[in-house]
Amino acid sequence: MDILYERCAGLDIGKDEVVAAIRVPDSSGGRRHDVRTFGTFTGQLEALAAWLTDEGVTAVVMEATGQYWKPVWYVLEARNLELMLVNARHVKILPGRKTDVKDAEWLAELLEHGLLRGSFVPPAAIRELRNLTRYRKRLIQTHTSEAQRIAKTLEDAGIRLGSVATDILGVSGRAMLTALVAGKRDPDLLAELARGRLRNKRTELREALRGRFSAHHALLVRLALDHVEQLEHSIEVLDAEVDRVIAPFARARDHLDTITGVGKRTAECIVAEIGTDMSVFPDAAHLASWAGRR
Repeated sequence: MDILYERCAGLDIGKDEVVAAIRVPDSSGGRRHDVRTFGTFTGQLEALAAWLTDEGVTAVVMEATGQYWKPVWYVLEARNLELMLVNARHVKILPGRKTDVKDAEWLAELLEHGLLRGSFVPPAAIRELRNLTRYRKRLIQTHTSEAQRIAKTLEDAGIRLGSVATDILGVSGRAMLTALVAGKRDPDLLAELARGRLRNKRTELREALRGRFSAHHALLVRLALDHVEQLEHSIEVLDAEVDRVIAPFARARDHLDTITGVGKRTAECIVAEIGTDMSVFPDAAHLASWAGRR
């Protein structure tokens, strides 16, 4: 078979060790292979990178094993090696493997002959953006859960604020919740805390705010409100950092933002998940398939 990569390596990555196999030319004009095992601490991974560099390796393949491949990828990426991440399931179905060949050796041999298809790994800037948008999404989901928890606590106390106010965490809602937590129970006094158009519903609010709100409910609501405020601060910090990191891709984000139903945050998430270089996907079907696995 033709040799596409003269100096290549395959990595079998585990939690605590990396088995590396290289395939390079030997002095007689044939092929030489060597296998070594390295630990997964950063210094040990740098030793792996140094060995590959010393052997003149130009291309390296590894399987996508949980999160373990990422630190290895990042260290080798800094050495400007051509890296390929492959799906372990696809590798297993390829015929011709001998039973006594280690995973790393098999990967190196497949790479040597160009028999592997790599998965998309975004560039560093997109990966950073993805981490930020995914974390922000998780915090927003937690914020929604806390709002629901407050609503359930109010219902348990017979307080039907959510039946009158569209947003119980709006300016008026928070003022009423803060007053309830502070020990105020008079529905008339609480209803007067309404602001804006909600003031037109003060009669309904007086009825909705009459209940059996106890010290127990006050504790739960206070803790939830404190958490909500912390989450909102963290989300604001993430929003600012996303704005900074996405700056080089702002044009792509703004184009996506023009699509009906796609807002700024959604556009940022799209860029973070698929990047801006569509040439890495052979066609729309491959893009849809890859995005569906995220």
